[in-house]
Amino acid sequence: MSQTRVPDTSVLPGSVRFGYGSGSVATGAFGTVPGLMLLPFLTDSLGIAALWAGAIVLLPKLWDVVLNPVAGRISDRTVDARGPRRPWLLRAGLLLAPCFALIFAAPEMGSQVAEAAWVLVFFLAAATAYAFFQVPYVAMPAEMTDSYDERTRLMTWRVAILALTIMVAGASAPLIRDGVGGRNGYRVMGLVMALVIVAGVIASYRGTRNAPVGTVTAGAGTLGEQLRVVAGARDFRLLLTTFVLQALATGCMLAGVDYLAGDVLDSSGASTVLFVCFVGPALVLTPVWARLGSRIGKKRGYVASSLVLAAGAMLAATAQSAPAAVVFAATALVGVGYAGCQVFPMAMLPDTAAADTRRTGENRVGVYTGVWTAGETLGLALGPGVFAVVLALGDYRSSTDGAALQPGSALTAITLGFSLLPATLTLLSLWWLRRYTLGAAEVDTTLEETRA
Repeated sequence: MSQTRVPDTSVLPGSVRFGYGSGSVATGAFGTVPGLMLLPFLTDSLGIAALWAGAIVLLPKLWDVVLNPVAGRISDRTVDARGPRRPWLLRAGLLLAPCFALIFAAPEMGSQVAEAAWVLVFFLAAATAYAFFQVPYVAMPAEMTDSYDERTRLMTWRVAILALTIMVAGASAPLIRDGVGGRNGYRVMGLVMALVIVAGVIASYRGTRNAPVGTVTAGAGTLGEQLRVVAGARDFRLLLTTFVLQALATGCMLAGVDYLAGDVLDSSGASTVLFVCFVGPALVLTPVWARLGSRIGKKRGYVASSLVLAAGAMLAATAQSAPAAVVFAATALVGVGYAGCQVFPMAMLPDTAAADTRRTGENRVGVYTGVWTAGETLGLALGPGVFAVVLALGDYRSSTDGAALQPGSALTAITLGFSLLPATLTLLSLWWLRRYTLGAAEVDTTLEETRA
């Protein structure tokens, strides 16, 4: 069996690392704000029924899942002096920003159908532009350096900037909306976040201008062939299923933040506190979870962090009766677990790809990364849709001013959708994770063989 050699050469300058990582400003803003703000915008500003609002949030993301492999194949075949990926950062990124702003800029047309169509069209356009930005962006590190260690350093910059962007964008978006008020608040928020996206796009495009450009050989495999490859990798399937279910849980909680703050805690300003409690621990505890994983193993660390997340979500079920401080503490506990639930699967993903390299003698890391990204997108997309179904079952009442008096059933639905539902999904995901068998010894052997 032939083996793929992994060279250990090439060190990128700090400016290139930072330049590449700054692309996470764009991906973090687009990946966070719609999941946090779009469902409340539809139900409490446009007055669209919860089920229809959930469909509007879900459909563009499902389109994104389908489009990702297409965007990858097109970027593979791009011929440009700047390389096959970098031109798409500028082309798609500068299209993404105005489309994002227009999502929240629907004029008052006197028709809910027309206003819903406006949001759907521009969210679809934004999702399309995002696919052509995100997929080439994720593919760049493999072509910027052939060093295993340098790619790790490159990802460290990316993850750090991503976490900071998620917290800043997620915390400031509700503040901007509430500070201006009404539909104009959403319009201003959308414009500000669009400018944030532009800043990330330009910084990543300019920051990678001195990055090496590798030779790209376009793959001949179809999407069906790629999926068949993944279907043969048992540990990858188990890990991906676990991660997608937990992404679904995360999507439910993000979609529920605004509703829990405004309707259950009766404080719109609490949404910012809840979001900071949820994301903030990731900025501090990511290296702590990593060190714990080095002692007890990645799988055990992943299980431990999942149990912490589920425990925090269960505690949040007391939101209707407990003081707000208890809910904030529960959300912070969720955030502690969430930090580990990001560290460990992302560290285990390359292990599964390396195991496939050992098994087949072929390097298909890009295929695994593409399918992983599509799965994560699907999970996060389904979250708001599932939460919308929970709202509808609880008889949530939509309005155009966010002032509708909600029945007790709706408050219960919001609480359960934010707490017990994510906790159940997280615990359910461990049924797949427990069958994951790829251990440290096998990974170390694989790395030694691939370097030979």
